[in-house]
Amino acid sequence: MCALLLGGMAEAQPYKDPKLPVEERVEDLLRRMTLEEKIDQMSMTSLWAYPRSEASYGVCASPFESLEQIVGQSVEAKRHARENTRLGIPPIQIAECLHGLLAYGATIYPQAIAQGSTWNPELIERMAAAIADEASAVGVDQALSPLFDLIRDARYGRNEECYAEDPYLTGTIGAAFVRGMQGAPDVTRQAIPAGKVMCTAKHFAGYSLPWAGINLAPASLGERELRSLWLEPFRMAVQEANVYSVMPSYNEIDGVPAHASRFLLTEVLRDEWDFQGYVFSDYGGVGQLASFHKIAVDGTQAAEAAVSAGVDLEAAVPENFIRLVESVRAGRIPEELIDRAVRRILTAKFRAGLFEKPDASMEEVRRRVHTAEHVALAQRVAEESIVLLQNDNGLLPLRAETLRSIAVVGPNADQVQYGDYSYTRDNESGVTVLEGIRRSVGPDVEVRYAKGCSISGLDRSGFAEAVAAAEQSDAVVVVLGGTSVILSGLGWGRGPGENEAGDPFTCGEGYDLTDIDPPGVQRDLVRALVGTGKPIVLVLVHGRPWSISWEKEHVPAILEAWYPGERGGAAVADILFGKVNPSGRLNATFPQSVGHIPVAYDYKPSAKGINREPGTKERAGRDYVFSSPAPLFPFGFGLSYTTFDYSDMRVSSPLFGDEPVEVSVEVKNTGERSGKEVVQFYVRDAVSSVTTPVMALKRFRKIELQPGESQRVVFTISPRELGLWNARMDYVTEPGGFEFMFGKSAEEIVCRQTVEYAPSGK
Repeated sequence: MCALLLGGMAEAQPYKDPKLPVEERVEDLLRRMTLEEKIDQMSMTSLWAYPRSEASYGVCASPFESLEQIVGQSVEAKRHARENTRLGIPPIQIAECLHGLLAYGATIYPQAIAQGSTWNPELIERMAAAIADEASAVGVDQALSPLFDLIRDARYGRNEECYAEDPYLTGTIGAAFVRGMQGAPDVTRQAIPAGKVMCTAKHFAGYSLPWAGINLAPASLGERELRSLWLEPFRMAVQEANVYSVMPSYNEIDGVPAHASRFLLTEVLRDEWDFQGYVFSDYGGVGQLASFHKIAVDGTQAAEAAVSAGVDLEAAVPENFIRLVESVRAGRIPEELIDRAVRRILTAKFRAGLFEKPDASMEEVRRRVHTAEHVALAQRVAEESIVLLQNDNGLLPLRAETLRSIAVVGPNADQVQYGDYSYTRDNESGVTVLEGIRRSVGPDVEVRYAKGCSISGLDRSGFAEAVAAAEQSDAVVVVLGGTSVILSGLGWGRGPGENEAGDPFTCGEGYDLTDIDPPGVQRDLVRALVGTGKPIVLVLVHGRPWSISWEKEHVPAILEAWYPGERGGAAVADILFGKVNPSGRLNATFPQSVGHIPVAYDYKPSAKGINREPGTKERAGRDYVFSSPAPLFPFGFGLSYTTFDYSDMRVSSPLFGDEPVEVSVEVKNTGERSGKEVVQFYVRDAVSSVTTPVMALKRFRKIELQPGESQRVVFTISPRELGLWNARMDYVTEPGGFEFMFGKSAEEIVCRQTVEYAPSGK
């Protein structure tokens, strides 16, 4: 009888009543918590350690296990919290979901850098919804994805996790990912729907512009550049996609590490943007304030600095925030700071339905994970992400009916490469380029394979076999590239030299470069193949922009495939043989060499020098003496098997006040086959009170047209979107002329019109 009465009383506790408003449930639960219980909610523990703990932690760490093990461990941890802790607060189950749920058996999609080169936010939203479906099926509540960092230095190893060099493209693709994972913002402001998971926007901010390209190094940024470029994608995530969590970055800006930056975590994120979620520290980021950045004497001072700045939860282990109990009792920080953080975490838990969610089950996993639909979607994303960089004399598409034999060569020809935050690199998990070609050509075409060389080794002994295969074949496909750490995270995967092929990792978290040419002897392999005189197609499978100046000059056809996911080989083959018309566009500028960095398209008017007399190797000049500052391949660039014509650009009305205008252009497929075109709209501020870029992307749309078909593409843009951060650091749109431009890339503007803006309409 006593047990029944106690059970009835527990059920009557307001925080357990799903019919009550979230705010009431949060405040009721918060009033019941001890200081120690509050701080436990601000901490993270490993999933496998959770059931052995008496504490009720805020989140459980990402497990890198099979689907079955994740389900079992997640269920055990949540049941333990419900049944064996005083208040029964379930933990948030974390997972990595950058390009698929990081778990054995889940669908592997193309890496984030490939997702960005689709220029198709609707497709990425579909992909993210599929990832969320798989993650939620195994008991995951929150994804530590996506990244809103920018690709601005090709040396940096984590470029593969980023969407683009441009803030608008990054924010648009990233916001689409968040909507796919979480649900529509008008819904998620109240609750996370079933089958969805919370997202984490990272790394806030300036993380991917480290000093010397080295991961975690300081970012040399002024506030204007920070606001104009680096913060804008995060603003879009917060205000347009309602992201539930934000992760500070490891780096410092102007002497202040992000985990201790009140400016970033409170003044901008909370006060300016009205962020309603919670701030989730990067793993070890709080402790690094003492051990790495040296702005705190110990973990206690580090914890006090972080929570005061606005960090709500410490990952990855209860290490520093647990010291806040003593900080509060000693009067060094007020308990209101703790309540503020816990209130944010509990709000996320209630809105995500953690107190009512049914436990995960293997029946749901078998029904929802790695379905045929998801696998087909992985191939679709790969197809739309691959960029045709060069196609001299129409070498592509290859025609299987005219080929008797084809040589497939290179270190990544018969090896899947998925990129960082993957659970495997086993060929059994996906389709290699070699396998894709064999399936595509069938038994009537002889396929000769030779590896040729490793990714980064110096051994040329395989060249002879590769050259012989080329000489005996009608055409050659050579697949170069890199390899990234798997099982994710700095120091969590296998170490250098320990992967299956014996290659050290060349990309990913903590794998930065001083040379962005093809590593090892890969270029020498291509030279040897070019010497055969055979038609050669170069396919790149890697995770960062490369300097391929020599290859551009000597190889007639080049495909950029990035890390294309488990169906990547099939997608590459379908493009090589014309089943699919390539539609990817570069999301990052390719530099001629490492010495040309930085090389982004949205440079300032003074960035290319004043002499404008570029030199060559044969003839010296200035800006540079022996080179040009021009890109190797520009932002937005990509070829197709058809052609498109732009005409009849229109601006609907004068530009004044706050009134939006429509800008439009007629696009026609002038070729002989259907294709997809990415229509890009750029703006240049002619004269401004502070310097502004020579151009900035403001809108884009991928459209599909049949041969001879035309479509008028219309964009709406408001005067506010033409603004800048002025000398007083106020965001304003200044009167004067703006050049509106439609382009096929940042270097190929096909229509332009100057529009005058008048704030008062006069």
